[in-house]
Amino acid sequence: MTRFFTRERFGRPQFLAGGLLLAFLAQGLWLVYSELRATEFHGPTMPGTSEQVRIAAGWRQFHGGDIAGTPYPDALSALPLEVSQDPDGFDTQHSPLLSLVTAAPLLAWPQRLLDADSSPYWRWLPRLPFLACGLFLGASLWYVARRLCGNTGGFLALTLYCFSPSMIQASAAWHTEPEILAAWGSFGAIFTAIAVAHTLYAPREVILWNWRRIVLLGVSLAIAVGSQFSMIIVVPLALAFLLYVAPIRRAAALAIWAAAVLLATALLFATYFFHPHTFFAGLQHASFWGATWRAFTVPGVYRQVAIEILSACPALAVLFPVAIATYIAWPRTRYFGNSAPGLVALLFIALGMAHPHVAGAGFLLASIPFLLIFVSGILADLMETPYRQLVTASVWGLLVAYILWSLQALIQIPRG
Repeated sequence: MTRFFTRERFGRPQFLAGGLLLAFLAQGLWLVYSELRATEFHGPTMPGTSEQVRIAAGWRQFHGGDIAGTPYPDALSALPLEVSQDPDGFDTQHSPLLSLVTAAPLLAWPQRLLDADSSPYWRWLPRLPFLACGLFLGASLWYVARRLCGNTGGFLALTLYCFSPSMIQASAAWHTEPEILAAWGSFGAIFTAIAVAHTLYAPREVILWNWRRIVLLGVSLAIAVGSQFSMIIVVPLALAFLLYVAPIRRAAALAIWAAAVLLATALLFATYFFHPHTFFAGLQHASFWGATWRAFTVPGVYRQVAIEILSACPALAVLFPVAIATYIAWPRTRYFGNSAPGLVALLFIALGMAHPHVAGAGFLLASIPFLLIFVSGILADLMETPYRQLVTASVWGLLVAYILWSLQALIQIPRG
């Protein structure tokens, strides 16, 4: 036990990171509270339309009814635009995972009290899993950034994340779809694959020694693809990083990747409650690609994507151009720890542009954590130059302004 509670695991950096994550959680809780407070002004209310669809579908599945979205029982009626369905009523973008995650906390609430009058109390429950996912993504981001860029880069990335309006909004599912699950799954899949590849240089039995990371990789892939079918792109991406980082152990890397994919498939099958016919029917109707390259010929798409990225982290309006210029001009910054997250971020942004409908928002949100690591890595390198004092003062000054702006915008949100 004393070996576990060491300064390396529970030191000053960990407590500071925990404080930032608590600030992130507080902002998410404020958004949920401001939305549910509407009951005091407008009377009892029920969940938003898309959330209500997820709750109803997950609740039916938990109680022995139809599997969520395969197809929707009311497919011929007017479902919200956020629910992508084909003519047969199947959800083309999501597995039952989102519906199950949304409805699962309600199992702890007495069924007779699931009505409009008590909605200010039980409507907190469907938001809790996504708030937890936001926290887990922030913790993962800090861990990865700290390993790649040191304490300075880790705290830069985490600070930008914890006060990101889009990340807070997605975690609170505040008037938006909970794409935070897909973002967390894709982030975990990419960096777990990179971590597994680095362990292949250790002189140990590869498959048995890496079983924990294989499980983590499989779970991450299942979360990413289960949350958004088009996130299947992370499956070949994970293999590409495994083969690139460990070129001398490609057979072992391929075996680990195959084991993780099999585990992810089994977990995805579990979200269909192990009904093979329904599982294969859901996959047949799933939209694993759905991209259209015409979007790259429309100038308005570039403007909209830029708006989405900057609304996710307004500080990137200054930091991203500086990071790009530094990366191009200074060869020292062009190493794997900076290049890998930067390339993944650009790929996700391109896929967000190529998916103009529901899936595009998921790709754009998933690109933000990778962008933050890229920017933080470049800034951490700049802070080691002779201009350290100037760069540090400029960066922290910008961060303080960014935090104050984010908090002010949060406070001004009308309750309800």
